[in-house]
Amino acid sequence: MWFVFALLSAIFAALTSILAKIGIDGVNSNLATAIRTVVVVIMAWGMVFLTNAQHGISEISKKSWIFLILSGLATGVSWLCYYHALQIGEASKVVPIDKLSVVITLILAFTFLHEEFTAKSVIGCILIGIGTLVMVL
Repeated sequence: MWFVFALLSAIFAALTSILAKIGIDGVNSNLATAIRTVVVVIMAWGMVFLTNAQHGISEISKKSWIFLILSGLATGVSWLCYYHALQIGEASKVVPIDKLSVVITLILAFTFLHEEFTAKSVIGCILIGIGTLVMVL
């Protein structure tokens, strides 16, 4: 089931890029990011209440709070950079570079989470890197 959700994530991420590129025309990229963020916040909290998950807030550990907040800050910086890049660049070039996050994530997961880094992972990282270069050059 994780594969279905991952695939849906990729589809909606692609739609996000195209819709954002169209919507950002003539709009300050920071303002556009703020508008997008408000929509995401409303949707996320809507799902929390729809699934009755709001009672779990008191059970979140201090460590989880810290890392969720840091993750939120990283997301915010990522979105601000992404929207600015999308505003001044071509979506067909910005998006592949943004997707280098896959390679960076694998390296960070290996380094900090001690996840397995196999020959298949190395080959995949190299291919993604080469593919990105081919697409943007």
